[in-house]
Amino acid sequence: MKASKVRFSSFSFPSIFGPYKRTCTVVDSCNTEGERLGENVSSCWILWWLIEAHGGDSPWSTVRRDRAVRSDGDDSKGTRSHEVTGRSSITARMNNPGRLKSSSSELDLDQPNIEDYLPSGSTIQQEPHGKLSLHDLLNISPTLSEAAGAIVDDSFTRCFKSNPPEPWNWNLYLFPLWCFGVVIRYLILFPIRVIGLTLGWIIFLSSFIPVHFLLKGHDKLRRSIERSLVEMMCSFFVASWTGVVKYHGPRPSRRPKQVFVANHTSMIDFIVLEQMTAFAVIMQKHPGWVGLLQSTILESLGCIWFNRAEAKDREIVAKKLRDHVQGADNNPLLIFPEGTCVNNHYTVMFKKGAFELGCTVCPVAIKYNKIFVDAFWNSRKQSFTMHLLQLMTSWAVVCDVWYLEPQNLKPGETPIEFAERVRDIISLRAGLKKVPWDGYLKYSRPSPKHRERKQQSFAELVLRRLEEK
Repeated sequence: MKASKVRFSSFSFPSIFGPYKRTCTVVDSCNTEGERLGENVSSCWILWWLIEAHGGDSPWSTVRRDRAVRSDGDDSKGTRSHEVTGRSSITARMNNPGRLKSSSSELDLDQPNIEDYLPSGSTIQQEPHGKLSLHDLLNISPTLSEAAGAIVDDSFTRCFKSNPPEPWNWNLYLFPLWCFGVVIRYLILFPIRVIGLTLGWIIFLSSFIPVHFLLKGHDKLRRSIERSLVEMMCSFFVASWTGVVKYHGPRPSRRPKQVFVANHTSMIDFIVLEQMTAFAVIMQKHPGWVGLLQSTILESLGCIWFNRAEAKDREIVAKKLRDHVQGADNNPLLIFPEGTCVNNHYTVMFKKGAFELGCTVCPVAIKYNKIFVDAFWNSRKQSFTMHLLQLMTSWAVVCDVWYLEPQNLKPGETPIEFAERVRDIISLRAGLKKVPWDGYLKYSRPSPKHRERKQQSFAELVLRRLEEK
C-alpha cells in the first residue's frame, strides 16, 4: 500500500606536437584540483594560442619543417613534394573523423560537443587550399579534443555548480512586482520565520534537556521522547523555509538489518527526511554550531560522524555501521553514499560501504523544484548559515521525496554492482543524470590508480588504431 503525504512545514601524454603536450598537462593539473576550468567559452582558444606561440606558424608549417629536415639535402622540388605529402596525410586524417575521433565509450568520459561551443567563423587560413576549422584541428588528436572539452565544460565540475535562475524581471512591468516581492520576503516573511524558528528552539531545548538528563534510567522512554522532539524541531526548520514537501510511499519503520540510502543535495536533506522519521545518519563532522548540534542533540539518535582527512576513521565507522544495523531498537540508519553534496542534476558514484553490510537497502530519491530557490549547498562558496538564510528569504522550498522498494544483494552480485543498481533506481525516479565520477575528487587529488586507468585506456586506444593501419 503506497501513500502520499504533503507537509508544509587527463593526464600529460606524449604528442607529435610539443604545444599539445603542454596544453593537456595544464588541463590535467587544473582538473586534479577539482576547480572550474573555464568560466568563459573563449578559454578554448588557449589551445590555438599555444600552438601559434610555439613557432609563430600554423600546424601545417610545423609539419612542413619536419618533412623538410628529413629530406636532408633534397632539392626544392623534393622538399615541396614532402610538404604536400605531409599536408595530404593530415588532411586525410581529418576527413576521416570516424576513425580518429574518440568516443565517450572509448575513454569513458561524459564530454561536451566542442563544435557547439566554437564561435562562428572560427577558421584558420591554410594557404593555398582554403580554410581549416578549429574543430578539424582538434580532431587531429582525440585526447586534445578531450582537453578542450574539459576547458569548456567538464562533466565533473558541472556536478557541483550552482545554477542561477534565468533573469525574468528586467522590464518595466515586472521589475516593480519583483521589488514588491523583495519587500515581502525580506521585511515580512523573513522576520516571521525567524520568530517561528526561535520559538521552536525554545520549546525544543526546554523539553529536550530535562528529558535527556532526568530519564537516564529509562532508556526506551527517553529515546522515544527524544525522537519525537527531534522530528518536531526539524518541522520547525522546514516551516521556516515555507517548505512544501510531498512524501511518496510508505513511511520508514524501525527494523533490524536495513539501511536507507539517498542522493545528497544539501544538509537540509537530513532535515527534510528527519521531520517524517527520526533517522540515525552517518555524516561528515562539521565545525561551528552545526558541529555542536552533532556532538550533543544528534548524538542521542545514534548518529555516526567521520572525518574525510582521517584514514583510520574508515575502519571505526565500518564497525559502528555493522553494530548499528543489528539493533532492533536503533533508529533507522540513513546514509548518503555519494559522500558530498551534488547539485540535484547529477548523481556521482555511490560508495560501496552501505552495500556490503549484508542487509536490506531502502532507496530514497529526493528531487527539489527550483521554481523559487535552488536548494543545492555549495559548501566551497557558502557557509551553511548563509545557505539557511538564502532558503529563509525565498518564497518556498518545494521538494518531492520517494521511498522506493527495498533492494537486496542478488546472487553473484558484487557490492559495487549492487551500489550501481541502486543508483540507477534513484536516478531514474528523481530524473537525475549519472556520471562516472567519485565525489571525493571534490576534496582531494585523483589517486595514482585513476591516472593509471586513464593512461591504460589511452594506450589501448592508440594500439587499436595502429592495428587498423
